Amino acid sequence: MPSGRKLALILAAVVVCVGAILIPRFAQQRKWEKLNAQVKTLYGQGKYAEAVPKALEALRVAEASFGSEHVNVAQSLNNLALLYDAQGKYAEAEPLYKRSLAIAEKALGPEHPDVALSLNNLVLLYHHQGKYAEAEPLNKRSLAIREKALGPAHPDVATSLNNLALLYYAQGKYAEAEPLYKRSLAIREKALGPDHPDVANSLDNLVLLYHHQGKYAEAEPLNKRSLAILEKALGPEHPDVALSLNNLAALYDDQGKYAEAGPLYKRSLAIWEKALGPDHPDVATSLNNLAGLYREQGKYAEAEPLLKRSLAIAEKALGPEHPDVATSLNNLAALYYAQRKYAEAEPLHKRSLAIAEKALGPEHPDVALSLNNLAGLYQAQGKYAEAEPLHKRALAIKEKALGPDHPAVAKSLENYAALLRKTHREAEAEPMEARAKAIRAKHAQ
Repeated sequence: MPSGRKLALILAAVVVCVGAILIPRFAQQRKWEKLNAQVKTLYGQGKYAEAVPKALEALRVAEASFGSEHVNVAQSLNNLALLYDAQGKYAEAEPLYKRSLAIAEKALGPEHPDVALSLNNLVLLYHHQGKYAEAEPLNKRSLAIREKALGPAHPDVATSLNNLALLYYAQGKYAEAEPLYKRSLAIREKALGPDHPDVANSLDNLVLLYHHQGKYAEAEPLNKRSLAILEKALGPEHPDVALSLNNLAALYDDQGKYAEAGPLYKRSLAIWEKALGPDHPDVATSLNNLAGLYREQGKYAEAEPLLKRSLAIAEKALGPEHPDVATSLNNLAALYYAQRKYAEAEPLHKRSLAIAEKALGPEHPDVALSLNNLAGLYQAQGKYAEAEPLHKRALAIKEKALGPDHPAVAKSLENYAALLRKTHREAEAEPMEARAKAIRAKHAQ
């Protein structure tokens, strides 16, 4: 969950001079500041629905008192957009962000730090929607503005670095992401102190990167440190605590530590439902992850309604071609596959693959996952000719994106080798199995 968004008040200078004509404007400025302070407090508490009426009132006051092109209006638009964004209401958020950016550029100049803030928030919106090509140039511009205006060690520079790394991570560009994450973390620890929530954010993002690279031993202590920071700083029921819990649960889940993972997934889901409402994309993610745990344990009846609800939320909130919809489709298909309901699984796998290829590009690791799963479905039905080219392509993608020694590469090698043995090609299967075994032994150490 990309983070780094913030509600930074832009306060216009108030000139005190003789004459009653300026008093109403001064009073409106104070009223606007008070409303913005309330919005900021509610946002920080994760109470987004409660904050929206205050943000709308602040916008009304700003437009009526200062004019439609004033920086106070830009800030009010930005704050309202942040609240909609946090609730998954992306269509409502985008025009507000764009108008806020246009006002800031005109009023402050194109290289002002507050322009970078507007760019940053629009980047995060596009990230949430899977629009990575639109997000990257805005992110780079935001970073360049901040480094020039604030210096290379400012916390806002860390935010832009973090968000650019998130874009690369989402596209499977892990080598590009890691140094940006590390630089962001170092800046935040030095500037904000080791127990600041933004430090936890940097830690969580490194956790996800290491997790996807199969570096579980590196990920776990960072995740635990992040969780401790967030619980202390934000309280046990904040949405960011739910995110850290979810990530730690997923780390245990992928290592087969189901007893440790289950309670963390459930606590994460309860926090998100209470804080964000039952139809938020983060709730869909949490449902999906808990269902995956149930599937791995053979609890199919418990998993299916969670997956169907997750899919419905994702389609409604994000649109039918978002990568998160592909994930939900893939996981529901996997559940049917586990129950040998192949006819129900196949169209879901195909739709998941089509979405992933369109949204992420043909060489993304998530495309490899969809290819692998569709190949497994064909293989289970004895359709070896249909399965083999999918296995080959999945293996090539994983080797290129993740490196030759990643656990996911071992999994593809094992799956392909199993097909080769089914078609009596043992001589081809044996070196693949040996390579997979060596990869797994390396990670076990």
